[in-house]
Amino acid sequence: MKAEEFDKKFDDGEDISEFLDLAKARRPGLEQKRVNVDFPVWMIQALDREATRIGIPRQSLIKMLIARHLEESGAA
Repeated sequence: MKAEEFDKKFDDGEDISEFLDLAKARRPGLEQKRVNVDFPVWMIQALDREATRIGIPRQSLIKMLIARHLEESGAA
């Protein structure tokens, strides 16, 4: 299939999933990399309380707080 045909199907709202190899799909700039960070116990307890309060896992809270800080500081 030519790119123009693919684009037309997409633009027309047709299901194009049969033409995609999702096993090789990538999200540029959003790849994950594992890091280990040590926190003092008091900080883990505070993070757990806040995560419970808003109903998300601790890891999600940590990512959210770091992302917010980076966006506000202009580093993102």
